[in-house]
Amino acid sequence: GLKVLKGNIGNAVIKTSAVQSENHVVEAEAIVFDDQDDLLTAFKAGELDKDFIAVIPFQGPQQKGMPELHKLTPSLTVLQKRGFKVALVTDGRMSGASGKVPAAIHVVPE
Repeated sequence: GLKVLKGNIGNAVIKTSAVQSENHVVEAEAIVFDDQDDLLTAFKAGELDKDFIAVIPFQGPQQKGMPELHKLTPSLTVLQKRGFKVALVTDGRMSGASGKVPAAIHVVPE
């Protein structure tokens, strides 16, 4: 299913149907990335072998073309399979490709 999240940074949508119950709550350090390529660079450098919440702001409607953030799913899934608690918060879109990683998308306000 889908749920609306409401919190101190805004409101978001999360697809919960594929997220296992043990991943419904992730309490970890937030790491802010400028875009999905920055996260991929950190992943490839081995800097993300830990619990964390990836925050990728400024990817929403005001961003040129509102980029699809589907490149994040494989790396975050690998980290999750390694036993790390990971999640994503963004004002961008993922078109349902977030899979088993909890992803709060379309955060408003941008």
